[in-house]
Amino acid sequence: MAGADVAPPDSLCKRCNEENAVQSIRSERVCDKCFSQYVTTKAIKRMETYRVRGSTAKAARKLLFPLSFGPSSASLLHILDQHLQGQYDRMNRAAYELIVLHVDLHLDAADRKDSSELLEKYKSRFPRHTYSSLGLEQALLLDGIDWKALDMPEPPQDISQKPGTERLQQLIGSMPSATSRTDVITTLLIRLLVDIAKRNGCESILFADSTTRLAEKTLTESAKGRGFSLPWQVSDGMSPYGVGFNYPLRDLLKKELVTFSSLTVPPLADFIIFHGPSSQISASSKLTTIDDLMAQYFESVEENYPSIVANVVRTSSKLQPLTGEETTACGLCGLPVAEGTDGIYGWGGGQNSASRAAKQDGSHVVLCYGCSRSLYG
Repeated sequence: MAGADVAPPDSLCKRCNEENAVQSIRSERVCDKCFSQYVTTKAIKRMETYRVRGSTAKAARKLLFPLSFGPSSASLLHILDQHLQGQYDRMNRAAYELIVLHVDLHLDAADRKDSSELLEKYKSRFPRHTYSSLGLEQALLLDGIDWKALDMPEPPQDISQKPGTERLQQLIGSMPSATSRTDVITTLLIRLLVDIAKRNGCESILFADSTTRLAEKTLTESAKGRGFSLPWQVSDGMSPYGVGFNYPLRDLLKKELVTFSSLTVPPLADFIIFHGPSSQISASSKLTTIDDLMAQYFESVEENYPSIVANVVRTSSKLQPLTGEETTACGLCGLPVAEGTDGIYGWGGGQNSASRAAKQDGSHVVLCYGCSRSLYG
């Protein structure tokens, strides 16, 4: 029958008006091709700083790419790999190069073997980049952390003691709550990433945080008492560590990236470790973290009210770090602590140093409020 295969007008893609609309971009119905193009364009626009400029050949800028094996980092690596290929095709050179790093948070040998095998699959699929893998216990060798705050010996004296994985397990197990354990793991991860970036001459770290993840982070860090760090946690720019933090996926929802990962050719499904939905978090308050609660909340919000998620990130991105105050680096997270505001009792609840308790005299470990809460409850 003539015209039987022609889709009705209201089911056509709103962008190309050619293919059937099977995906959604917020409230707009589009085809698979236009959806993938939308995701790619959003990410590449955030990489405008790293485009090839002029005809004079310059050394490629090194960027550290933390690979978690999740849908967001897998999607971003796919997008950037194509972006670099496009630069080579047009200019026979690229403006940047990726140093892909996987930090293994698992301590079990079998889990680490699985991670190693998966990383090999990434190397085969995206061979252009430099790859490396480390265990989180390597953070215990960093000399930029005040180990006295964690009741641990300095790294040089620590090397000949217990294996790194055992010491890490002991450290994490000594934390007073599930939220504290997650917070310390995240803090050690960031410190390790910064150290690796500096040692490899990288000018920035490319985090694959989606809009959804940045919104989670905004409320999580505020609840933990580390809201002062949001200008670096959710916005592009130079961090207090002397390395840039960039978030190319900041304009995309997590659910959009999950869909995108299924539309690539070939699909990325075999390269991704999917975690269970946050709605399945433990009913026990002792095992539930602030991070779990925020992930659960925004997972439900992004489904029906994506504009709320975007507004949280848009608003937090307007925050600016305090300037003109004397600061000291926190002994654990390394972020700047305003004079007189360190420790649990140093924070008076105000937003200026005049309303905060004065710093006690004598030599003591300087910790921000958030790290103090994580370590001591």
